[in-house]
Amino acid sequence: MIYQINALAFNMKILLAEYAVGIGLNGTLLKEGGAMLKTLVDSFSRIGHEVTYLSSGPVLQNGKAVSSCKENFQSVLETEALCADAGLVIGPDELLANLSAIIENNTINMGCSSVSAGLCADKLECTRILQSNCISVPRIIENGPEGICVIKPRFGCASEGVRMAVSSNVQEGYIATEYIEGEHLSVSMICGKRSLPLSVNKQHIEIDCSKPGSPVIYKGNIVPFRTEQDQELFDVAVKTGRVLGCNGYIGVDIVYGKEPYVVDVNPRPTTAIYGLARTLRTEIGELLLKNVLGELPDAVSTEGEFSFTKDDFEDIV
Repeated sequence: MIYQINALAFNMKILLAEYAVGIGLNGTLLKEGGAMLKTLVDSFSRIGHEVTYLSSGPVLQNGKAVSSCKENFQSVLETEALCADAGLVIGPDELLANLSAIIENNTINMGCSSVSAGLCADKLECTRILQSNCISVPRIIENGPEGICVIKPRFGCASEGVRMAVSSNVQEGYIATEYIEGEHLSVSMICGKRSLPLSVNKQHIEIDCSKPGSPVIYKGNIVPFRTEQDQELFDVAVKTGRVLGCNGYIGVDIVYGKEPYVVDVNPRPTTAIYGLARTLRTEIGELLLKNVLGELPDAVSTEGEFSFTKDDFEDIV
């Protein structure tokens, strides 16, 4: 702890690794990953830290790119982590536990532990844990027709592979949950020794319940989105983070129907951070480093709101 306090007082070497940018994925995942990576690189750079990030080719305005690809992503991550004072990795939920372990074994991890990331990644186990702790979640449907339901990968990332259905009969590797009618929201927060909710966000989600098999498509966010239920949503998100042992920046996806239902927990930065950085009156990077020390403020403030779609990420990487 003495080392951490001293280190945070000086120019730190910060390592950031975003999987899509680091291995050279194409399409939506690259755009979203690039937006999150740039937001974090810019934030840590603005507060005076030396930032290194893994990249398969794209070069950002700030920070220093270190060459990586799919074949060597993990080995480069380990090498660079050894040279860093603190690190944070963003990746697909099913890979995040292993990638987080590399960070936590070689430097200060500003994100969720490998254990916590693994729990959040398993949608079935995560749902069961939350339910057992009296947190409202969509009911898992085991077999047979149940009306409209949601089919999603047991281990998945964002809305990839999520679709509507009228039967809960699913192939191996997928789960079925009841469909909750309501407003699609998320809570951005930082977890650690204490919890700091940052904002409630409205998710632009495209769903066509009339067409079985139609995908659930994430379009973008409004950040922050002010509701009369903000405190209730914050309380649910804080309890969720604590139950799952989360750390650092996380996103809790909620459908607000008769009450808030937690539908997904992202144990890493989410695309909402792109809008949050434009409305939060404190640097995200500063909050992440203060969280390492257990020195988060009691509250933060936002100014205005920022609406974006995935099309806004076109020219980032």
